[in-house]
Amino acid sequence: MPRFALLIEYDGGPFHGWQRQPGDQPSVQRAIEDALGKLQPGPHTIAAAGRTDSGVHATGQVAHCDLIKDWDPLKLAGALNAHLRKWPVSVLAVVAVPEDFHARFSAIERRYLFRVVARRAPVTYDAGRVWQVLRPLDLEAMRAGAAHLIGKHDFTTFRAVHCQAKSPVKTLDEIVITQHAYPSGMEYRFALRARSFLHNQVRSIIGTLDRVGSGAWQPDQVKAALEAQDRAACGPVSPPDGLYMTGVGYPVDPFAAA
Repeated sequence: MPRFALLIEYDGGPFHGWQRQPGDQPSVQRAIEDALGKLQPGPHTIAAAGRTDSGVHATGQVAHCDLIKDWDPLKLAGALNAHLRKWPVSVLAVVAVPEDFHARFSAIERRYLFRVVARRAPVTYDAGRVWQVLRPLDLEAMRAGAAHLIGKHDFTTFRAVHCQAKSPVKTLDEIVITQHAYPSGMEYRFALRARSFLHNQVRSIIGTLDRVGSGAWQPDQVKAALEAQDRAACGPVSPPDGLYMTGVGYPVDPFAAA
């Protein structure tokens, strides 16, 4: 049975996350599986590299599916997009992959971006796509606080209480924080990279770094919070609006020639 990898972009605003939900609640997974059902009758279950939460967006989500027909990848992408028109979901590329490729278990890296906009006037065209704060943040202080999180640590403090991961120990490879001009304000972008993340880990980190950037915390308090291994020591969890899954790494990039 041919297996295909899908590179997917979506606006998470209308969805209750990636994962199919009970009842009629919309999810990205359900939208794509329903589109596949129009091409090949019968139930479909696709696997994704990461299960993004309600309201979280993606510019580089990866999933895989198995189909009976050996589709031309370009035609399959076009057919899926035709059936996804009512949703803010786009299949950017489709490639045929070996049957042992798994979007989740073959992945060796996930990348996320979080966007924070600091200005007093409400955002308009970016509404629902950034986290808006009212005052500028201290870039260097946030970089100093983030430095304490790089490497292999017990991230219990930055883990949702209902996280299902077997261990809170993760290796955070990189946090790059940059500052950009934004109309009547400033935008801060946080790029994070790791093999895998705990549930709410990124949003917990961003909420904590916002405390540092606003002056409510000193950078060294991030280290203390991490070492506490206590969820109560974490700063507020940021909203999902500004979070994007931007890419997934594999030993061999399946989309390199797409």
